[in-house]
Amino acid sequence: MKRKKELNGALAAKKAVAYARVSTKEQEKEGFSIDAQKKLLAGYAQANALVVAKEFVDVETAKLSGRTNFGEMIRYLKKHPDVRVILVEKTDRLYRNLKDWVTLDEVDIEIHLVKEGVVLSRESRSSEKFMHGIKVLMAKNYIDNLSEEARKGMAEKAQQGYWPTSAPIGYLNTRNPEGKKIIEIDAKLGPAVKKLFEWYVTGDYSIGQLAQKARADGLASRVTGGPVGTAQIHNILRNRLYTGEYEWHGSVIKGRHQPLISYDLWERVQLRLEDRGNRKLRRGPREFAFSGLMNCGHCGCALVGEIQKGKYIYYHCTGYKGKCGEPYVREEIIAGKFAELMGRLHFSEKVHEWIVTGLHQSHVDERKEHDAAVKRLQAEYDRLTQRLGAMYVEPPRVCRRQFGLSYAAMAGCSSMA
Repeated sequence: MKRKKELNGALAAKKAVAYARVSTKEQEKEGFSIDAQKKLLAGYAQANALVVAKEFVDVETAKLSGRTNFGEMIRYLKKHPDVRVILVEKTDRLYRNLKDWVTLDEVDIEIHLVKEGVVLSRESRSSEKFMHGIKVLMAKNYIDNLSEEARKGMAEKAQQGYWPTSAPIGYLNTRNPEGKKIIEIDAKLGPAVKKLFEWYVTGDYSIGQLAQKARADGLASRVTGGPVGTAQIHNILRNRLYTGEYEWHGSVIKGRHQPLISYDLWERVQLRLEDRGNRKLRRGPREFAFSGLMNCGHCGCALVGEIQKGKYIYYHCTGYKGKCGEPYVREEIIAGKFAELMGRLHFSEKVHEWIVTGLHQSHVDERKEHDAAVKRLQAEYDRLTQRLGAMYVEPPRVCRRQFGLSYAAMAGCSSMA
């Protein structure tokens, strides 16, 4: 009888998925490692009678970004309606942007934020959801700041003459003897890339023919591993990096890497590309103010913007589900309605208190990471200061050993040092 009760209890236990993520080496050092997160989530599941049906892990690095397993987890939850719980360490381990938040909200699940001691579901109180939303926004802000700092670092490296990102085909990412990340010519694929320029400048080959010859020479896409296509060949021929220079944010910078081709050859290739009409001006899609914010009230499809007569902006239904009879709407009308709705919004004192509390809570982990980083830097500063101090003590011993100076003379040697 006791055994039967235990079985019934096991069958009734909630099923969950566990999700862990790290995005930087610094986070792993600060205790956010995958193993630490998995151990925390497993302990929580055991303490709360939850059965972990599957674990999903994302590790983001400079070479591998994105969250493949986050998408896999969403698909798994949609296929398994009996799994309705996500276990995750805290808010910023789960979300990177608002889209992630909306995606999970549509799945209708319980989210257990273990370190924060919060369980969220559609039945949660509005104040809890509001506080959670504040934390999601702060997590996004933190990620945006990291991205901004990364861009600054790349810009600084580029200005110093070092290519700051992945090497193009024909080069390899490596390190110089000082440990600086650099690019150098790929002994295997570099000559094949050089041939592309030499072949094309003769005028005897089209871009498509070059792609065939490149495949025969063993050139392959770095992303897919498959054969290079015409678009990739065109990008190679346009890339100034092979001359020893490169363009970065509108500036041409003299690189410190070894050129693969001469600048003269590159210029002649550019002229031939223009002569053959292969240079096409590519204009990005026009950004419309309300695109992605509204759906058609008739069929539920998205509304998209469109310019008429070169200056008037209209919005209309995409008609993705079939032809829609709703008329076009001028942007000015939508802007007026939007302003009217925004004018009705107001924050009560209670909501203001929620926002303040949410901001304080969201900053706790960020402050811990900041304080830990300051402590590490202070320790490194103290270590270097001690070494500098020791360097001023060393010269007298050197002088005495090499020149047999007296202690009085050594004092003068020390002051000269």
